[in-house]
Amino acid sequence: MTKRNFFSAARPLKLAAAILAGAMTLSACVSPVAGPKGRYALPIGNAPVIANPTPYTKGLICLGQFARLSDAPNPRIAVGRILDYTGQVDIQGGRRVTQGASLMAISAFAKSGARLVERFDTSVSELELKYANNKLIGEDDVQAPFRQINAGSIPGSDYYLVGGITELNQNIRSSAADLSLGDVDVLDPVGNGSVRLFVINVGVDLRLVETETLEVVDVISFQKQIIGREVSAGVFDFFGSSFIFDASVAERAQEPVQLAIRSVIERAVLEMMSNLYKAPSDDVCEAIQEIQSTAGPTGNFRAELDDISRNNGATRADDDTWHKKRSKPVRRSLRGLTDKNDPAPSFANAPAQTVSQPSVAATTTTASATFEPATVPAVSQKEELVGAVTAQSTVQAPSVQSASIPSPAAPSGLGNSSIAAPVATRTNRPFRLVTNPSDQLITDQSSLGSSLGQGS
Repeated sequence: MTKRNFFSAARPLKLAAAILAGAMTLSACVSPVAGPKGRYALPIGNAPVIANPTPYTKGLICLGQFARLSDAPNPRIAVGRILDYTGQVDIQGGRRVTQGASLMAISAFAKSGARLVERFDTSVSELELKYANNKLIGEDDVQAPFRQINAGSIPGSDYYLVGGITELNQNIRSSAADLSLGDVDVLDPVGNGSVRLFVINVGVDLRLVETETLEVVDVISFQKQIIGREVSAGVFDFFGSSFIFDASVAERAQEPVQLAIRSVIERAVLEMMSNLYKAPSDDVCEAIQEIQSTAGPTGNFRAELDDISRNNGATRADDDTWHKKRSKPVRRSLRGLTDKNDPAPSFANAPAQTVSQPSVAATTTTASATFEPATVPAVSQKEELVGAVTAQSTVQAPSVQSASIPSPAAPSGLGNSSIAAPVATRTNRPFRLVTNPSDQLITDQSSLGSSLGQGS
């Protein structure tokens, strides 16, 4: 073998060695020893949590706004069991379709602004009702130290929804196309490509029942087709007598089956609620301007604040809200920065936090004490700070012969015991000294000295 042929044959080996080195570099991201944070590897991905809408989510929100503006009747709705009646099991184990269709229906009703009462899972309420019946659940009220069971405290439902997923038809129709190109000479490049399409469908049957009479007032059966595709292409060629080039690309995609079921359920709920709201058609959405409300693409909630301009259905669906990298306020707070140009948040509706200072009957106790100047700690270990306190690191106690120290009434039996009363320098901001059972707030220097003396 000549020197030129040797280097020509060594080029593929160098390429293979480079690929192997790159693979080993990537594998270095996984360590057999846990790191300082207790991880073998960092998880990949940085996609934020987003809403899960369907093509009918906007219609549900619009219908809820129509009902609110037109003062339409809004009955209470309960959701029962919406089961999987297809009977199909995946070859790898588990059901082929979702078992949470009832939860999807609850979310759909919430987006439409319906009043929901829980009937799907009442296990916690039934358990606490049993505890309350045995007087086992305590309350903060002194007059009623245990939870009371009052008749008529649980609102009833006007209608309830039941049904099931009844169809899952595999491979309704499929098609494929393959193409290969190349010369008769085996050393010439060869290319190939293929495209495949397939279609399945799901079907849902739901019914709305009046709770008091058990009369079925609305029945809906919907189905939706789901498409999937596969696309691939490849090239094969010889480079000289010692190098082979083989490259291929492929892509496979399928419409999510469970999202298709959610779309079918939302369409069914949309039709049922438009009937209950007495909306004639989808034309009502043209005359409605979008308003701020608690309903949105993520569902609905009961607002605890009167002002929902900063926390509503639209803000919940915002992709950047509360994200440590995408939310500007959160990102700046993690860095310890404040932006002077950003408007300060308003918490006008938040409950004010007040600190009560109990009145303690104070007496004046004259204690005779003789001590030399000494450096004492500024803050005792028994102190618990309530606010930011500016204090000197050390306090110089002067030499005194006697001091008149106002202090809380001393317990009986102490007699004329000596009390050391160092004078501490503090700001006027209140803080708590946990030196006596009363947990009183001390703001003046004299009371501070007496409490420190009792704590020692």
